[in-house]
Amino acid sequence: MTPRDAADEPSDTPSGSPSSSSSGSPDASRWSDLERPPLNAASLRRALVRDGGLWTSLEVVPATGSTNTDLAGRADELPEGAVLVAEEQSAGRGRLDRRWSAPARSGLFFSVLLKPGPDVPVERWGWLPLLAGVAVATGLSRVAEVDTALKWPNDLLVTVGGEERKAGGILAERAGGAAGGGAGVVIGIGVNVSLRAAELPVPGAGSLALAGASTVDRDPLFRAVLRSLEQSYVDWRAVGGDPAASRLQETYAAGCATLGRMVRAELPGDRSITGEAVAVDGDGRLVLATGDGVQEPVGAGDVVHLRGV
Repeated sequence: MTPRDAADEPSDTPSGSPSSSSSGSPDASRWSDLERPPLNAASLRRALVRDGGLWTSLEVVPATGSTNTDLAGRADELPEGAVLVAEEQSAGRGRLDRRWSAPARSGLFFSVLLKPGPDVPVERWGWLPLLAGVAVATGLSRVAEVDTALKWPNDLLVTVGGEERKAGGILAERAGGAAGGGAGVVIGIGVNVSLRAAELPVPGAGSLALAGASTVDRDPLFRAVLRSLEQSYVDWRAVGGDPAASRLQETYAAGCATLGRMVRAELPGDRSITGEAVAVDGDGRLVLATGDGVQEPVGAGDVVHLRGV
C-alpha cells in the first residue's frame, strides 16, 4: 500500500480480481460504475482528522501501484497517523510478496503510518498486524453486520454460502528511521467490499457483499475501521504494547478461527508442520500441538486450515 491512496494487502491480502482499469480520462471513469461511487475525501477528513486524534492526514488518490510502497517512501517526512487511500491499486502486495489487484472502488485499499516508539519496545511491534486485524474485523462487523473472523495471522474471513472465504488481509512493513524521521510501521489493509461472484479470481475469495453485508457504502465502513484501529492502537500503546495488559492477546484469540483447528503450517525453507492450533503466545506466534506431543510456535509462514476439531 502506498502513499497515494492505494492499499496493499497485508498478510495474505484480500483476494481480488484482475484490476479493471478504465481507459480514457480519470473524469470519464469516475462514475463508470454507479454502484461503486468514489469515496468522499472531504467528509472522511472532517470525521477522522481532528486535534488530539491519531489520524493527522488523509489522502485519497484515484489510483496507484501500492499504497504501502508510496507511504513507506514518505515515512520520514510524515507524522504518525498519515493515511493513504487508493480507489484502485495495480500492484498491491501481500505476504510472501504475493500480488493482488481488484476492480476500482470495489473495496477499501489503504495504508496507515504508525510510529509507536519510544512508548512501545521494538520487540512488541510484531503485534501491530494482529492488532490491525482485530480492529478491522470489529469495525466491519459493527457497520456491515456480518460475522467476521481472523485466520492467523491477519486474514479477514467471512462466510459465503456456508463456507469460509477470505475477504481481506493486512501487510505490515517497517519504514522510515532515516534523517531523524523516526522509525515506524506502515500497515496496509485491503478489504473486498462490493466484489461480485463473477469478479472473484479463486473459489476461496469473498467479499462483504457476498457475505450479506447490510451496507456496501465504503464511507461509513472506512470510518468504522479507522475509529476501531485508533482505539485499539491507543490502548495498546498506553501500556507499552503489552498484549496481555491491553487485552489484545485475549481479544485476538477470541476472534481467531484458526485456534482449535487442525492446520498445516508451510514454513520457510520448504518445511511444514501439521498439528492443532492451540494458542497464540505472547509474541503473537501460533502454537501448534503436533502428533508427537510437541508444542511448536510458528512465527512466519502460510497456514492452511485442514478441518475443525
